[in-house]
Amino acid sequence: MPAAIADHPPLECDLLVVGSGAAGLAAAVTAAWHGQKVILVEKDSVLGGATAWSGGWAWVPRNPLARRAGIVEDIEQPRTYLRHELGEHYDSERVDAFLEACPHMVAFFEQHTALQFADGNAIPDMHGDTPGAATGGHQLIAAPYDARQVLDLLPRLRKTLRETSFMGMPIMAGADLAAFLNMTRSPKALGHVIRRFATHLYHLARYGRAMHLVNGVALVARLARSAADLGVQLIESAPVVRLLQEDGRVTGAVVKRAEGERPIQARAVILAAGGFPNDNLRRQQLFPGETSGHDNLALPPLSCSGDGLRLGEAVGGRVATDLKSPVAWAPVSRVPYRDGSVGHFPHIIERGKPGIIGVLANGKRFVNEAHGYYDYVAAMVAATEEGQPPCSWLICDHRFQRRYGLGFARPAPVPLWPLLRSGYLKRAATLEQLASQCGIDPVALATTVARFNQHARQGEDPEFGRGSTAFNRKQGDPLYPGPNPCVAPIEHGPFYAVKVQPGCFGTFAGLKTDASARVLDIQDQPIAGLYAAGSDMASVFGGHYPSGGINLGPALTFGYIAARHAAGVSRYE
Repeated sequence: MPAAIADHPPLECDLLVVGSGAAGLAAAVTAAWHGQKVILVEKDSVLGGATAWSGGWAWVPRNPLARRAGIVEDIEQPRTYLRHELGEHYDSERVDAFLEACPHMVAFFEQHTALQFADGNAIPDMHGDTPGAATGGHQLIAAPYDARQVLDLLPRLRKTLRETSFMGMPIMAGADLAAFLNMTRSPKALGHVIRRFATHLYHLARYGRAMHLVNGVALVARLARSAADLGVQLIESAPVVRLLQEDGRVTGAVVKRAEGERPIQARAVILAAGGFPNDNLRRQQLFPGETSGHDNLALPPLSCSGDGLRLGEAVGGRVATDLKSPVAWAPVSRVPYRDGSVGHFPHIIERGKPGIIGVLANGKRFVNEAHGYYDYVAAMVAATEEGQPPCSWLICDHRFQRRYGLGFARPAPVPLWPLLRSGYLKRAATLEQLASQCGIDPVALATTVARFNQHARQGEDPEFGRGSTAFNRKQGDPLYPGPNPCVAPIEHGPFYAVKVQPGCFGTFAGLKTDASARVLDIQDQPIAGLYAAGSDMASVFGGHYPSGGINLGPALTFGYIAARHAAGVSRYE
């Protein structure tokens, strides 16, 4: 045994969790509540993983919040939806385990922990024309959280992603976001924004950070509070060097600390380290069109770099790559800052609003822009000539930009000049001039916009059917006076553009597991004592993206499933 290990006696626990995102924290809380001694280790210096930078939505069919609102569906409805969405990638055992556990998972956290939820009952499934698609009741999000409830843990939690906040103030999707978008059109919305911003300024002055926690940060804070209250030992800055095995069973891990390597003995280990969005080598091997290892603009923190997958492989696990996609695509733009740093902005909100289109360098549209973010990037990659780096441009007019914003360029009254000066935002008096700035075919762009406008004045999009599904319309503007909340002409100069590239929320290719989240070996047999959840687990949906929240929904649910199985709990309460 190396001296560095011998100098430090091993820690001991029933369950060791690797990673502190939604999956890891959910597993730790579940196991601790069931009487297990739990240690959670996190590679980074803060807790929260990619979850803290996410929008926080989880796809959880048949959840109790929907039922309380009168949305009651048989398990066969989401099962039918997934069967048609996933096709040959449909894994009945794992899908059924997920769907059966969903309502129990939410009820458990609601009844026994600090994790409380707000419903997303008005959010439809992404692909409304697929059999079994629901018009609502499948989404939920962590309820906003007062950071004073978690004050002792607050310095240890990851803050909101810079690009998705305003001066450090996170904005919650739903009524909160709608108020910010409508503050120049509604006195009530303006009042809401003034109150929120005034409170935020007070919190900055007193606490030095946002204290009204929403989205992924609220989810992490509520789970971390619950974990600490249940006696989970949370250890940051503790990357796992290797797993320990004895007679074929995983019996713990060796972690690297400032004082040296230290073993942790455990009856079981759950890998939930965030997948491989920042593992350049594996990205080159698996991502389509990835040549340098840096072509995809990954949104998760740099610490999500494939540790869990490598640890699992080292003890006989295997990474499943036979998926529709190894990556959870998201359209992303690079945000340059004055200090030379670069941020990444996810284009989730504005693409479905009336008065914007996405085009390739040839000046042509390639997708229904109001479809899901995964669909947008998948179509962009498919439409790009082989050997060329995929990219597109979002094009809008002045009226659109000032009303809805364009990427990181916020709507009125936020000034645009810093982003025009940095080159992030392109602006020109005519479409032809804008095209020349962006390297777009100017004649083709003018032709595309003219054709789009001709139909948009009647609220139509015969080329791609924008506004034709419930999800499309939810992404649009309900206050727009035209016949289609997703379609309006682009005609009031100056005109604006932002370059959008393939990015990702995370990865789908992960360790192959069974319905209990146990990691499987090359013979498809469980490796005793080893589980995987979150992005370290191969996508339960086979690399498809059937709806928003399909990263966090399974992460929470399989974290819960894995912890219960490791604790020897079989029946749902």
